[in-house]
Amino acid sequence: MNFLKEDFRHKARCFYGTSDFKKISRVMLTDGSSAMIFYRLNQFFEKIKLGFLGWIFLELNKILNGCAIGRKAEFGLGFVIMHSQGIVVNSGVRGGKNIVLESGVVIGAARHGLPVEVPCLGDDIFIGSGAKILGAVRVGNRVKIGANAVVVKDVPDGSTVVGVPGQIVKK
Repeated sequence: MNFLKEDFRHKARCFYGTSDFKKISRVMLTDGSSAMIFYRLNQFFEKIKLGFLGWIFLELNKILNGCAIGRKAEFGLGFVIMHSQGIVVNSGVRGGKNIVLESGVVIGAARHGLPVEVPCLGDDIFIGSGAKILGAVRVGNRVKIGANAVVVKDVPDGSTVVGVPGQIVKK
């Protein structure tokens, strides 16, 4: 439950710059919040070895929110989904805290043989609408990835990435 509380606190800070009770209550009713809840319920059931129940919530997430997050994907505190439609996250993805996803984001694998290679995300990352992060890339801390950018190379801390393929425009 602590994860979900921190997720909504971070979402309130993203929307309003503050995370008081009124603002948290407000963001709980915004687009993407049910996707965040279903994802965290899956994590909870995976953790207590009732993965089948978690799978049900992931399927509900696909049907109701258009959001497909793999069963074993892991994100730290402050995981925020702004708009859930079209989000796809591979099951092997590992992400830090305070990660914000907009609509249409894909964080996926690349197959250059086996095993499948997946991205690893640091802390304090914003990923704009339609952006793709593919393959065994490492995205550092305090990174912004612009809308529709395609990231296929490592991104150092404090960078802003835009374009196809993704180019660093600010460090």
